[in-house]
Amino acid sequence: MIVRPRPHWLRMLFVWRGSVLNRILPQLLVTTSLSVVVVVIHGELLQWKVTLTAVPFSLMGVALAVFLGFRISASYERYWEARRLWGQMLTAGRSAARQALTFTRADARPFVLGVAAFAHAVRDQLRGRDGQQELRRLLPEALVNELASSRFPPVRILSWLAQWVRARHESGEMTPILAARMDQSLTVLGDALGGCERIASTPLPFTYSVILHRTVYLYCFMLPFGLLDSIGFMTPLMVAFVAYTFFALEALSDEIEEPFGTLPNDLPLDAMAITIETSLREMLGETELPAAAEAVDFVLT
Repeated sequence: MIVRPRPHWLRMLFVWRGSVLNRILPQLLVTTSLSVVVVVIHGELLQWKVTLTAVPFSLMGVALAVFLGFRISASYERYWEARRLWGQMLTAGRSAARQALTFTRADARPFVLGVAAFAHAVRDQLRGRDGQQELRRLLPEALVNELASSRFPPVRILSWLAQWVRARHESGEMTPILAARMDQSLTVLGDALGGCERIASTPLPFTYSVILHRTVYLYCFMLPFGLLDSIGFMTPLMVAFVAYTFFALEALSDEIEEPFGTLPNDLPLDAMAITIETSLREMLGETELPAAAEAVDFVLT
């Protein structure tokens, strides 16, 4: 996620980090170079004049803008739902920790740290990486060893938390009403995990992405022939501007379509997992808390 103060309007024109320009620069250079070649040869291919007007490009441009707008909207909906699910995870985790610390006579520290470990495990599963080191400082050694062979560590941690609640209830350290309330909080955590897994495993239809990708490139490659007769040597400049807009929108939609990655515009799962752990450790009364995640070159991961 890009986190930076909004720069002055003039400086905004030259912002590089987070602008996806680095991803589309090769395509932009190819399109602009093609425009220069078209101007030099006066729109002729093998002594044959390619006669195109700006009218079909105007109509096609409107349709393409609508398609890109739909793609951006669909991608951002996935992005925002993912952020909302992590917000639910934070709220439910705090509620479960508060209930365990306030209304039980048992030592609730293992449970609270288990909730923090759940957040880290969800992040690691979504990003496809091993988080054993962080889990070892939060969970019992026996449980960590079980997680090493588990395909879904967050589900196993959630089951362990439920078993902790059941054990406290059976020992008389927790009332039936409190046990039911805490189980509801754990259910919310499970729902958030399921929602994240659904987003991660169900991308937007590939065929739609292919059609949009081909249409954008074909439009930008043919545009110089449609503009040459009307604006002449200004064609490369106009083509570069239009190509930048379409290429950038497509690249941005690709980034936020998968919100759990590590690209600059993806969600900062590391920072959010640390925030959840820090919040829960404060509820335990600890003062030595994990260092807050810091942005590197305005990018928070």
